[in-house]
Amino acid sequence: MSEPLTIARVQPAAPCTIVILGASGDLAARKLLPALYDLDMCGSRMLPEQYNILGFARRQLSPEEFRQSARAAIERFSRFGLNEACWERFRSRLDYIAGLDKPDGFSRLRAHLEEIETAQGRPPNRIFYLAIPPETIIDCVEKLHRAGLVSPPRAAGFTRVVVEKPIGNDLDSALAINRALREYFDESQIFRIDHYLGKETVQNLMVLRFANTIFEQIWNSSHVDHVQITVAETEGVGTRAAYYDNAGALRDMVQNHLMQLLAMIAMEPPVSLEAEAVRDAKSNVWRALRPLTVEDVRQSVVRARYTAGRIGAESVRGYLEEKGIPPNSRTETCVALRLFIDNWRWSGVPFYLRTGKRMPHRTSAIFVEFKRLPKILFNREAKLAPDLLTLRIQPDEGFSFDVMAKRPGLDLAIQPVRMDLHYASEFETPSPEAYERLLLDVMDGDQTLFIREQSVELSWRFTQRILDVWRDHHDIPLDGYPAGSWGPQAADDLIMADDRVWYSA
Repeated sequence: MSEPLTIARVQPAAPCTIVILGASGDLAARKLLPALYDLDMCGSRMLPEQYNILGFARRQLSPEEFRQSARAAIERFSRFGLNEACWERFRSRLDYIAGLDKPDGFSRLRAHLEEIETAQGRPPNRIFYLAIPPETIIDCVEKLHRAGLVSPPRAAGFTRVVVEKPIGNDLDSALAINRALREYFDESQIFRIDHYLGKETVQNLMVLRFANTIFEQIWNSSHVDHVQITVAETEGVGTRAAYYDNAGALRDMVQNHLMQLLAMIAMEPPVSLEAEAVRDAKSNVWRALRPLTVEDVRQSVVRARYTAGRIGAESVRGYLEEKGIPPNSRTETCVALRLFIDNWRWSGVPFYLRTGKRMPHRTSAIFVEFKRLPKILFNREAKLAPDLLTLRIQPDEGFSFDVMAKRPGLDLAIQPVRMDLHYASEFETPSPEAYERLLLDVMDGDQTLFIREQSVELSWRFTQRILDVWRDHHDIPLDGYPAGSWGPQAADDLIMADDRVWYSA
């Protein structure tokens, strides 16, 4: 086997301070701090030699209390676990100030940053990670600006802002957030994050397609029968009832995660690996989505919510019985839809998307089914299974290719066989978590895996149409499905009407 070809950055990013706004919250504890610790522990050559992490939130904590809460989060969520020597180095990078909700909070934040930078003798390179609810983003960026914390793009030190999904709760709020960001930041300074784009398999989609001639030659309507994208979760709403009941599966998963996966699987070859070229190619997919009429929404979109059932050996309550969910809620926890991309490559090829909570097991996968053989030779007497490419995004990252082969023996018997790649067993180096890669890209200023303003608008325009139809047509059903199942019967009927079935990884 030949040596791997490395196409990557080799220079470390510039020294900087990462300010986590909302540092006492769940996102910082579960994802951000463990990801930064894991990067630090790995000793990545691309990490800045000198960087700091400054927590900024409403909660009154001392810096030492913040460090102790960070240690507890790392012990629980780091993929490596806590190493005392690595922790001591990482601990020295951590600091904290309260005041996110105070009138003078942002001016005190600026003074604290200047103190750090002066002590270390470095330029004001600052990353503001907005780990805050979407409804507070506009107020926050205005306060950053008023406090003089936003430098122009070509200033001596860089300013970057990271915005978590969801970008808004509907098209209008998304446009308002984008207007506020545009007013105070240049687009080159804005990093809209979707952690699915940091997953190893999602990034490998480009390599699979554009570094292997066999796939790109058949990646079109002449050879592909249809594409499925499934993102299934076993958990319910948990402690996020207030957020989730105002969002639902369409806003929470389809508008961002599934739309991003759709763009990655369907885009044309970008003209280069530069960020803008890749993002142009993805945007063109959303531009080509066939608009949905009211009748399309009725026929091609299914919504449902889970009822009481079992996940493995555990009995779980239904959505309406979850703590914090109002009894008259009309929020969906599962969506299945059929859509079309009206361009030369994908004309006539259906894309089936589904996502739901309280499903049998946690999985995210893309399935590309190729067209069946004509009814000659081996396919004359029996309906042979089609060739199938499966891209597993989580939890077992990798991909497989199902093809037909002759079974050993004196008779002529054929059956499906699977060529299977598991990243964990194939490569000695463990895959980094998505947030590790994305945080490193922010430090390096690489926007390739981040979403630009135009993309947010295109994705929201498509999903807003569905929301509007649901709002205006109360006769469209909200089905139920037992927890522990793969969703409502209507989702099966949707794909079976086209003589197809859902795959599961």
